[in-house]
Amino acid sequence: MSRVDSVPHIGIPCDVFARGIHPFHGVGEKYINAAVHGAGGLPLLLPATGAAGDLSAAAPYSVEQLLDGLDALLLPGSPSNIQPHHYGADSGDDGKADPQRDHLTLALIRAARRRRLPILAICRGFQELNVALGGSLHPQLCRLPQFIEHREDTGQSRAEQYAPAHSVNLVAGGWLSQWLEAGQWRVNSLHGQGVDRLAPGLVVEATAQDGLIEAARLADTDGWGLGVQWHPEWQFAQDPLSTRLFDEFGAAARAYALSK
Repeated sequence: MSRVDSVPHIGIPCDVFARGIHPFHGVGEKYINAAVHGAGGLPLLLPATGAAGDLSAAAPYSVEQLLDGLDALLLPGSPSNIQPHHYGADSGDDGKADPQRDHLTLALIRAARRRRLPILAICRGFQELNVALGGSLHPQLCRLPQFIEHREDTGQSRAEQYAPAHSVNLVAGGWLSQWLEAGQWRVNSLHGQGVDRLAPGLVVEATAQDGLIEAARLADTDGWGLGVQWHPEWQFAQDPLSTRLFDEFGAAARAYALSK
């Protein structure tokens, strides 16, 4: 079967996390399910290489070679935060760092953008997209009085944590507002960091009631790329916006595969 007759290949970068004394590379199942059943793609997990965290140990392949086999890139959320030195800050990761993922994703994003590869970025992934393209983050939103509480209540059940938490205002004329034919939508909220300075080349799609940027897309001339701060992969089939988002992402991936 030729590539154009098959499902699009969607690359998903892995987190690096400990299980006991051993490091593992992995991706949350909900992202894989959304890539398969929401976008209609074949998910390919991309390990964040670096022997025992040694980022100086170069892999025998480049990010360009990783992208050669992909038709789209899905950047998932994660419990970890981007190390603050990547956006010019000297503190703020709160001990939840994943330098191997940073090393992989920031390079992947820049290379993917040069190829106009479709990108869907979720939560940490949205923050990576912004940082990779030259933006910055608020390392700890909870310390800034102008913002509402965006973190989840860890004492709640999983379903309660992922339930809609606040409304976002959809920018008139943007992708999200056109898809929904609406000006507002309710989303979940499970993040401690957020966009401070929006990167050049990104266009705001949605903001929270406190003004925090909740979604942004690549400028129209730069291909299909969208980042959202909430988690549309959670029960995507039950939420009209999430369903449409993964439909559009899958369509962009298939179009990219056909263009090769």
